[in-house]
Amino acid sequence: MSADELGFGYADLKPRDFGFIIVNTYCECKRPIRLGESLTVQTWPLPPRHVFFERDYRILSGDEDVVAVASRWCLVDLRNFSLLTPEYMGEAHERCPYRAEKTTVPPAWKIPRVRDGRTVYEMKVCGSHCDHYLHANNAQYADFFFNCFTMKELAARSVTAFQITYGKQAKEGSSLALVREDTQDGAVCEARMGEEPIAQFRVWFGGRS
Repeated sequence: MSADELGFGYADLKPRDFGFIIVNTYCECKRPIRLGESLTVQTWPLPPRHVFFERDYRILSGDEDVVAVASRWCLVDLRNFSLLTPEYMGEAHERCPYRAEKTTVPPAWKIPRVRDGRTVYEMKVCGSHCDHYLHANNAQYADFFFNCFTMKELAARSVTAFQITYGKQAKEGSSLALVREDTQDGAVCEARMGEEPIAQFRVWFGGRS
């Protein structure tokens, strides 16, 4: 909705065969959000850096800041998936009210590889997972990765932060293996297509509050 308002949303870019593809998401949870809470979401684009377009989000419960999100995107030519610089957006880039404020900063954008993990489950990407680019939608990966943990595990701890790095697309019919390796403060996971990781995940846990 924000991109639409700023003139570089899906309807603006699709006729030119351009599109935004998400590369990284980092979400910091300051406290659990309770069922029935009314939330307000704020978002804004940061000044682009070469081929990276950053967008931050803030989620409020009343006046309380409860979640902070940092994300990085790339503008691509959908015909060949080459990376494009901000100038390709034309006037929308020139008049965009970029804002330098950060809500949060990840420890690192790069997630370490799983070295000694175990396959938790295998799945096939279905049509309901896919978006208008005909690949698994970025939000679906949060479900894919959190399904690596049992309800009992998640009930015993709170999620203080999680991070997803997107590498390659998974289209309808793709077979994925979800692999998990526990760490001292959480876990790292990978969604693998064959032996190749196409997306990575890291989660940090705290005590249940």
